[in-house]
Amino acid sequence: MLVKVFANLRQICGGVTVNVQPDGERVIDVLDKMVEMFPPLKDEIFSTEKELLPFVHVYVNGRNIIHLDDLQTKVDEKDQFALFPPVAGG
Repeated sequence: MLVKVFANLRQICGGVTVNVQPDGERVIDVLDKMVEMFPPLKDEIFSTEKELLPFVHVYVNGRNIIHLDDLQTKVDEKDQFALFPPVAGG
């Protein structure tokens, strides 16, 4: 599955997109695999309770997972998957 990453996550993941082969079919499985591939990612996206940090957003096919089944949202290899860290602007 191709995952698009944004802002400071691009530095951690080494580019704009990451090819991820999750061990399951849920958003959490994709994110777990990404953390396995890029350990510094963990503190950027997860709380100690393994929930997404505030203002971290995951979109699957253009829809925010908070409007779907959150981290349990099912994903398919062909889905568009985007991971956004908290970003401040002004």
